[in-house]
Amino acid sequence: MTDAPGPIEPLGRSGQPVLDRLAFERLSVAHRRELKLHCYRMMGSLNEADDLVQETFLKAWRGRSQFDGRGSVRGWLYSIATNSCLNAIKARSSARRIIEQPERPPSEGRATGPATEFAWLEPYPDAELPDIADDRPGPEARYEAREAVRLAFVAAIQLLPPRQRAVLLLCDVLGWSSIETAHLLGGTTASINSALQRARATLGGRYPQGRPLQRLLPSPDEGLLLERYMQAWQADNLDGLVELLRDDAIYHMPPWQEWYRGRPAISAFLGSVWGNFAGYRAVAIGANAQPAVGVYALGRQDFVWRPHSLHVIEPADGKIASLTIYVPPLGPTLFAPFGLPPEPIVP
Repeated sequence: MTDAPGPIEPLGRSGQPVLDRLAFERLSVAHRRELKLHCYRMMGSLNEADDLVQETFLKAWRGRSQFDGRGSVRGWLYSIATNSCLNAIKARSSARRIIEQPERPPSEGRATGPATEFAWLEPYPDAELPDIADDRPGPEARYEAREAVRLAFVAAIQLLPPRQRAVLLLCDVLGWSSIETAHLLGGTTASINSALQRARATLGGRYPQGRPLQRLLPSPDEGLLLERYMQAWQADNLDGLVELLRDDAIYHMPPWQEWYRGRPAISAFLGSVWGNFAGYRAVAIGANAQPAVGVYALGRQDFVWRPHSLHVIEPADGKIASLTIYVPPLGPTLFAPFGLPPEPIVP
């Protein structure tokens, strides 16, 4: 198995490895972040990922005697985590979380309000990511580690049926072979290859190149773009913000189902809601290895600062290609997981 650690000591009377509590705690520290990210990719939810990684280690501790030492501990943990995710998806009402309602065309004009009947894809804090620089996938991986974290990629794989999603993640993101993946998930190598082909075909139908646009490493221009974006909010400069958008930019705002394409449509919508608050303060964060911002809004009636929205930016060629703004009631619930305080720290 790729990146397999060595055997665990001590050995029991049967010659099989035995995980004592200290060894198990070391495993938890070594693999928790990557397993949590895997659960997030499967589920599209930070909260569900937290619960499932806890469940994974609980199951692993209770079933530690079943580990025979012939495979990698990492693979054993991924098997438990993936199957836990598949079971959790079966138990919930929707198999996927979305940023954009399938088949819904881009909107024009004002929005209607939150659509609580949908399960919305959540962003992922950079602080919870494994070290991407050292996260080297196996030799058969098709996606770079940073690329496979992006919000667009996680949104794309949510379109896949759960087992296809698991197979694609294990093979094309983590780089395990079909034989290894069949061992982890159960089934034959032929069934894994078939699921993988169907998953790739689905992504290929959504993206002309068969995959989301590859994101390059952050550049100084990206930092300047983020700074200008934050300044536009804080200076109440809607025109300045619109200037940062590409002509074909896309704007989503979960949990509202409307979405907008193109600078004129986005500008018109933002103009209809821009004056709802007396002011804004922006705090730079990181989400899905992309520039992101937490925005606080000042109420016009009580002049109290409150968490308002969390913004995830997709830069391209010095402009904003895609902007996902998590607005109330969803947006404020994301502040605590991203380490943002309940009110802005005013200098």
